[in-house]
Amino acid sequence: MAEFIVKDEVTKSYNRNPGIAAGLVRMHFHDCFIRGCDASVLLDSTPSNTAEKDSPANKPSLRGFEVIDNAKARLEQVCKGIVSCADIIAFAARDSVELAQGLGYDVPAGRRDGRISLASDTRTDLPPPTFNVNQLTQLFAKKGLTQEEMVTLSGAHTIGRSHCSAFSNRLYNFSATSRQDPSLDPSYASFLKRQCPQGNTNQNLVVPMDPSSPGIIDAGYYNDILANRALFTSDQTLLTNTETASLVNQNARDPYQWASKLADAMVKMGQIGVLTGNAGEIRTNCRVVNS
Repeated sequence: MAEFIVKDEVTKSYNRNPGIAAGLVRMHFHDCFIRGCDASVLLDSTPSNTAEKDSPANKPSLRGFEVIDNAKARLEQVCKGIVSCADIIAFAARDSVELAQGLGYDVPAGRRDGRISLASDTRTDLPPPTFNVNQLTQLFAKKGLTQEEMVTLSGAHTIGRSHCSAFSNRLYNFSATSRQDPSLDPSYASFLKRQCPQGNTNQNLVVPMDPSSPGIIDAGYYNDILANRALFTSDQTLLTNTETASLVNQNARDPYQWASKLADAMVKMGQIGVLTGNAGEIRTNCRVVNS
């Protein structure tokens, strides 16, 4: 019952704006990597505290909050105080994967909601787009995820979009010796420069992560990497290590196996640091802790 209500809200929102699927998958990722999957990402800032959602890593790029709010409001009418905000995010991420033509999977429920959300945590617990393969591997290991699962989950970049600021350093000021990142396909770099002119201050400029099929969960992301057309350093870096490069090749060649690995990795990510028993609470309003 609860899952049907969430799926209905996600579907309504997706039909208006298919990009919301990528937003909700990313919300689940950003939630789980900070204090576990406890819906800390949903808490609003207060006069005395800046919350995760208002950190540069999440604002203005994180989206989908209203989908969670709408699902929560309906659930509170039907079964008050039963379904946590953390479970709603996990369900919504799964529904988004399905709507974007990925493989569905069962989401274990029973998460409880945390009471702490600190913007400062985003600096230590979320990977910036500039990370290299060793930094990514270490961060994911800290969360109990293997290097292979890191490569698998990176493939979620097959959907969604990026603000220019996340990769403009690769176009205009990469290093002391080279203004443009030499590992970036030159014709793709020219395309990106047209989309993201140097020095532009427009915060709303975005480009698709996987231009060949921006709304579909497919292996296009891995083909982009092999063609040196990955958008972020943290994507292209997967070719700089023997093990991860081999996984990129494997995923590009066998999209069905990758889709299956993605479903498994999403389930595992959804179990990071979960609060159960008497820990945490079931929030009434996903934006504020219970009084």
